[in-house]
Amino acid sequence: MPADNRFFEDMARVATGAAGALSGLRGEVEAMVRQRMEKISADLNLVGREEFAVVEAMTAEARGAQEDLAARVAALEARLAALEAASNPSVYDAGHAAS
Repeated sequence: MPADNRFFEDMARVATGAAGALSGLRGEVEAMVRQRMEKISADLNLVGREEFAVVEAMTAEARGAQEDLAARVAALEARLAALEAASNPSVYDAGHAAS
């Protein structure tokens, strides 16, 4: 019986050692995959999440400024049209004045 116990103890030690080795191997493989993915993303010139958020905020601000300027231009064009209408009598009015 003691020989059987010794055999099982040795097998348990081998299994424990193999599990530890596999765990270490897993960590190394994960590190290599992570390193490779970082290199690939760097080669593709991908932007990071923080950079994207900054550019997105800048874009939203520029869009707001563009909309404000479009409203100002529309108001100025309406004002210019009103001024031109007030300073230039229409052809219809000129025709009635001549009669």
